[in-house]
Amino acid sequence: MENFGAWGLIPPLLTIILAFLTKDVIVALFLGIFSGSLIVAGGNPIVAILNLTDNIAASLNDGWNIRIILFCALLGGLVGMLKRTGSARAFGQWAATKLHTKRTSLLMTWFCGIIIFIDDYFNSLAVGTVMRPITDKYGVPRAKLAYILDSTAAPVCILVPISSWVITVMSLIKSSEGFASLNMSEFEFFMRGVPYNIYAILTLIMVGTIIITGIDYGAMKKSVEYAKLTGNLYNDDYGPAPGEIKLEGDDLADKAKAMDMLFPIILLIISALILFPMTTWISSVNGESIKSVGEAMSLISLGQAFNNTDAAAALFYAVVITIVITYIYYVVRGLFNVKSASDSFVEGVESMMPALIILTMAWTIGGIIKYSPSEGGLGLASYLSGVVVNGGFPLWCVPMIVFALSALIAFSTGTSWGTFAIMIPIVMPIIIVLSQATAIDPTHMINSCLFTISAVLGGAVFGDHASPISDTTILSSTGAGCPHLEHVSTQLPYAITVASCSFMGYLVGGIFNMNILISWIVSLICFVSALIILPKKLA
Repeated sequence: MENFGAWGLIPPLLTIILAFLTKDVIVALFLGIFSGSLIVAGGNPIVAILNLTDNIAASLNDGWNIRIILFCALLGGLVGMLKRTGSARAFGQWAATKLHTKRTSLLMTWFCGIIIFIDDYFNSLAVGTVMRPITDKYGVPRAKLAYILDSTAAPVCILVPISSWVITVMSLIKSSEGFASLNMSEFEFFMRGVPYNIYAILTLIMVGTIIITGIDYGAMKKSVEYAKLTGNLYNDDYGPAPGEIKLEGDDLADKAKAMDMLFPIILLIISALILFPMTTWISSVNGESIKSVGEAMSLISLGQAFNNTDAAAALFYAVVITIVITYIYYVVRGLFNVKSASDSFVEGVESMMPALIILTMAWTIGGIIKYSPSEGGLGLASYLSGVVVNGGFPLWCVPMIVFALSALIAFSTGTSWGTFAIMIPIVMPIIIVLSQATAIDPTHMINSCLFTISAVLGGAVFGDHASPISDTTILSSTGAGCPHLEHVSTQLPYAITVASCSFMGYLVGGIFNMNILISWIVSLICFVSALIILPKKLA
């Protein structure tokens, strides 16, 4: 038996429905896994529970997966240390001396949101707390500050390969059925897919455009006019603004310097850039054909080394090196003592626990979906692939459908990570089999996979971005000191604008054989047209 047929649809459908109803992705994923285990166990609940625990343990019994877990946990610890030092406040004080207009204050907010890519939570809170006094000084409505924070947090995290978001996506891609047939590493797949993530890139462009041109429309324009008319930077009609947030380490702010915030970020980037190719060279040393790292470097080009890197190992090494050096640097600088350093590190690791649980559940349900019955799974991927191919489902419409579905799931659940976990294991085998069935050459098949998986990522980020129950949306309101409902209502028209342009890009690009150039042309035409028409229609 190759699969359980339509029975295999129960776990993902149950997961999606429960995610909608409960707004709790962890519970939804767990019950989805249990339902799959129950089907495999022939309805025996005791065997199902035993299989479930074995499957969860098996998902962690893998060198790649455990490095992912450790990287995410350690990255949380690094962010915890960074928060404790007071360096973010020091950076804000330095920035205040360089900014003299409303536009430059907003551009600095945008820039800070882009460079603090290691964690979306820290991004929203730290940048908001640092920049709020400066933007307040120039009369910037809190709603606009919240929009910029929210529109740089998740979009940046999903584009830069040195973040917990991206390493999670790589792990889901790597474990999806059919990925091995693409003959490339998950790191290469991700890097090649960055230009295909239309929503994330276009959102960053939208923020820059709004700042530079001063264009506003919809609820945002009303908030801007309200601030000018009344002098109040937020509207009490939406409810009270969140209280002031004090960054940890305020007592040490006199010692902290702007560079103290940038130091660990720059160090992490440099370490990762060095270790991406280095791990390839080191792993290629076998004592026979290649006897040393120097010999490996002479035989394997830098480009090949980057493409074939073990991203989990490279990022794990990079974050360990960064933590050790940053720890010593901060202690020597007197920004914290050994006790407060340890406390902040532990707090940072604890903050990552929900994400780590989601990640473990994602691997587990992905395994049940992917594996055949003989391997303890449902064989759902092979079943769906067969149904789609035999049903004559057109390849061109898959990207726009998964973009919309991912957006709907993420909007309803408030999490992009959970959406990645649900959608990627299902979509990857379908697009590969569809590509193979239409006699597409290998290059075109890879392009179709890049196009479609990027649609999943973009849709999930949009749903998370626009959702009023998203953690990032809530933290952006908090960081900006903006009433949450005002932030949601002012941001939504902008997010929908970019999402609509992205949707049209995936639709037209899909029709033209997954052509990303055409997708971008269509998206940009829609984008420019929207910014010309909407300020007039939604004044």
